[in-house]
Order: sequence, then C-alpha cells, then structure tokens
Amino acid sequence: MVVKRAAGRAQAQRPPEKIAEPDKPGLETRRVAAKLLAAVVDAHASLDGLTDPAHGQPNFRALDPRDRSLVRAILMSALRHRATVEALLAKRLDRPLPANARALSHTLHVAAAQILFLDVPDSAAVDLAVAQAKADPRLARFSGLVNAVLRNLIRVKARALPAALAQTREAPDWFAERLEAAYGAEKSAAILAMHRIEPPVDFSVKNNPDHWAEALGGIVLPTGTVRLAKLEAGVDTLPGFAEGAWWVQDAAAGLPARLLGDVAGKRVADLCAAPGGKTAQLAHAGAQVTAVDLSKSRLKRLAENLARLGLEATIVESDIRKFTPDAPFDAVLLDAPCSSTGTVRRHPDVPWTKTPEDIEKLAVLQRALLDHAVTLVRPGGTIVFSNCSLDPAEGEAMLAAFLAETPGIAIDPVLPEELPGTAAFITPQGFLRTTPADRLGEAPLMHGLDGFFAARLRRAG
Repeated sequence: MVVKRAAGRAQAQRPPEKIAEPDKPGLETRRVAAKLLAAVVDAHASLDGLTDPAHGQPNFRALDPRDRSLVRAILMSALRHRATVEALLAKRLDRPLPANARALSHTLHVAAAQILFLDVPDSAAVDLAVAQAKADPRLARFSGLVNAVLRNLIRVKARALPAALAQTREAPDWFAERLEAAYGAEKSAAILAMHRIEPPVDFSVKNNPDHWAEALGGIVLPTGTVRLAKLEAGVDTLPGFAEGAWWVQDAAAGLPARLLGDVAGKRVADLCAAPGGKTAQLAHAGAQVTAVDLSKSRLKRLAENLARLGLEATIVESDIRKFTPDAPFDAVLLDAPCSSTGTVRRHPDVPWTKTPEDIEKLAVLQRALLDHAVTLVRPGGTIVFSNCSLDPAEGEAMLAAFLAETPGIAIDPVLPEELPGTAAFITPQGFLRTTPADRLGEAPLMHGLDGFFAARLRRAG
C-alpha cells in the first residue's frame, strides 16, 4: 500500500480550486457527517452543540430535516462503535494511516458506520465515500484505497463484526481504565457494553403513570417513571405533549430532586437548573422554586418547558458563585456541571471529547459551587448535590474532601425505603450511585440508567 507516499505527494502540490463534477444525491450529507466527526474527535466539540437545529454547525443547519436526521444517525453509530470501526478498518489496511490523514480517516469511519450499523445500502455507502474522496483535493489520490477498503469490509462484515465487538471496548484507554479502577473489571465491562446499546426514552409524568404508560406504549418503572423502548416519531407528536402532562427525563435524573423529600410550600433553589427537568419536578411537588443558571439561552428553554407544563418558578440568570438571595432557602438542589460520563448511552461523543484533565478541572468547579451552595440554605436546611458523572473524582472523592474541610455540614444518609426499587443504588455511606449497567427490574426494558451520583447534606442548626 502507498498511503504514506501518496500523502506526501498530495501535500507537496497546490490543490486545485474546485472539482467541477456535480454533487451526487446524498454526497453533501456524508461530507457534513465527516466534517462533524472531525470536530468531535479532533477538536472535542459537543455533538449536541454541532447538531443544534438553531445554533449548530452551519453546514448541518443548511441540510433539510431528513438529511439532518441521517447525519445524526451516522454520527451516533460512528461514535457509539468507534473502537470497533477503528479495529475493523485497521485490519483492512497494510499499515496505519499517516497522522496527517485525518480527513481520510473520518471519511472511512462515516462510510463504515453505515455499512456495519445502519440500514443504508452497502453500495451507496461505498459509492458516496469514493465520490467524497474524489471531490476533496486532500483525498482524491486515495479514492481507490477508499473503494478497496470498504468493499473488503462488506465482504467480511458478517463474520468480522461479531468478533470485533467481542474483542473491543468502545472507549479510549483512559476512560476504560478509570471505570475499571472505580467499579472493578466485571462492572466496568458491563457499563461499556451498555454504552453500545441505544437507550430507551424515559418520561416523568405529573399524574397517573399507568394511564400514560398505556397511552404512550410503554411501561411504568418502580420509581414511577414511564419508559418507552424507542420513539417512532418526534416527542412533540406524542399524546400528552401539548397539554404538558409529562417531560422527558431519564429515570436516574429524576431521583436527586426526590431526596429533598416533601417540598410542598418550601422555598427551594435549583442551582444549574436548565433545561429544567428538576425544576419541573420541584414545582409540580408544590415547592416555591428559584431556578438559577448562568446560560441565558438555556434559561429560555427552561422557561419554555415550564410554560408548556403549566408550572411556575422564579428564574434567575446568575453565576452560582455570585448568587445571593434575599433570604436563605429551606432546601437547595445543586446538580453541578460535570464530565457527563454517566450519559454516554445518549451522548456517545463524551468519551472522545473529554479528558482526565477535564474531570479534575470540573471537580474543582463542583467544589467551588458546593462551597457557596451550602451558604444559601437556612440552619437545619437540606442540600442535595448531584451530577451525571461516573467518576468518583466528581462524586465520592470530591464530597469526602468537602465534608472534611467544611464544619457545620454533615451527611444526611439516603435510606433504601425512600426511593422504591432503588435499594441497590444506595451506597454504605448513604449516597445514591447509579450506572448504565444497573437495572430497575428483570424485564429487558427495565435494564439501564444514566450514571448519577447524589448526596444529601444537612446544615447544622
């Protein structure tokens, strides 16, 4: 194979201004998918941010809705199975691609994801990848290689894919190693296996979960959450959306607010509140909620969500560390910014966009936010700290250091009987810890949760 020599020659020449061949149908969609994959993997950009319909990457926003959906599907598969795709492509090459051939790598990954995991005709995936290479001055010399590698992958995928899935783990080494250090080999392997599976859709309902489970075609979990295996249409087309009967919220994400107990009539601060799932829980439970967040755009979304649900809260745009209320609250919920490593099932870009350094920096930020949050509650009041990270550095370790250095704040242990069906998630210290490998019942649809950490604290007085 002549990948390195071809790459060197391509760099030495001045690329032509434009390839005059007209685009094939579907080609721009694949170009955008490769461009966004590069942004995620090489620049650590958020996939949700890149594919936001209103503020996302311009080339993505220029596509029609159907092509946007295809780009999302390609990227979700390419990232969810990145290690497997990498292993299978590597075996089709005589030698690794040069370090400066990133565009070629992304083109191959986009095509391979379609061949291996999506309901796209193999011939179309290959044809469009070859056309994409020919139309790109950086890749034109590699079009034959693209064709050969992908056609070889098609021939062997029936036997090669199961073997690759059995031998790879869909995460960078640092991510897998930290998981194993925290949870042991068996459970960390189970977590990584769950990351390969598209998660169900969970709904928090205002009332009568049995009715809404039937109306939506789902089941009721022991926590009262309604769960659907998958969405067949947009959320806004489902029964109950227009009348504000429910909101989308993972079963684990709905647990921290419940640790505050009966909040009816109490003044409660929801810190880092947007997009508002926990604010909605607290308001529906009768609390006088003050929702605080730094992001103006996210608070706008929170306000829109509350309006649809017919719920009210006082909304404050502020840095939590500078927020000073007129009077202390009865309770505070701090769902802190984190690495989001507990949400990889829904956000498969996370392992590829975060680093160990990010985790350490976020733990420092969480400590600063918690230091201030505990000053906002009255003596005798309750604080719940939570986040959707699987890493103890952002949970157990950070909290242990905080408690050791903060007099007047103590753990108020969570008791298994407080949250039906979740006894297995309560740690010996009285914390709440869920992982994607956990389950709320034996039925397959009850398997899997977002990874969450939550601790309940009480201020002395």
